[in-house]
Amino acid sequence: MTSSDLTLLPADAKARAAARVGRSIDGSAGGSGGGDDPVAGTGVRVALACAEFNGGISHRLLVGALDALDAAGLDADSVTVAWVPGAFELPLVARQFARSGSVDAVVCFGAVIRGDTGHYDFVAGECARGLQQVQLDTGVPVIFGVLTTDTVDQALERSEDDASNKGREAALTAIEMVRILAAIPGAGG
Repeated sequence: MTSSDLTLLPADAKARAAARVGRSIDGSAGGSGGGDDPVAGTGVRVALACAEFNGGISHRLLVGALDALDAAGLDADSVTVAWVPGAFELPLVARQFARSGSVDAVVCFGAVIRGDTGHYDFVAGECARGLQQVQLDTGVPVIFGVLTTDTVDQALERSEDDASNKGREAALTAIEMVRILAAIPGAGG
């Protein structure tokens, strides 16, 4: 099942919730927890780790991310790109970046496309588990920008050069998570 209009967050949901609590944290641009800076990404340092296997998809996700980071006001010097052999290797590189203290968030890109063997389940699942573990262990947001699809066409669709590009979405998620964590007392990595 995919998202539909019925699963979308209502436009006024955050404001209604904020009116009922003492403090509401929202990391999106202009959100109450992330400050009123209209350029959401100013000062954020991001690492982008990209898998070479199915690299054409990774590249399309990377381009979407770079476009989004540029539009959010990130200086090119605050962005680092690293290429790894495949999705399975992403957690190790993400951990190194997260532990380095040189970045505020890590975004990982790749594409694991279902084939005729169980390889898909192992690679996709272990990649996701590893990236989740890195962020839990380090306190640094690690964004799962790895496409897990049944077909190449689905991966191509999710990496189109438009607003639906999942790389763009992952980059914006990284900025939002950095802003959210900065707004929570004692949440620093």
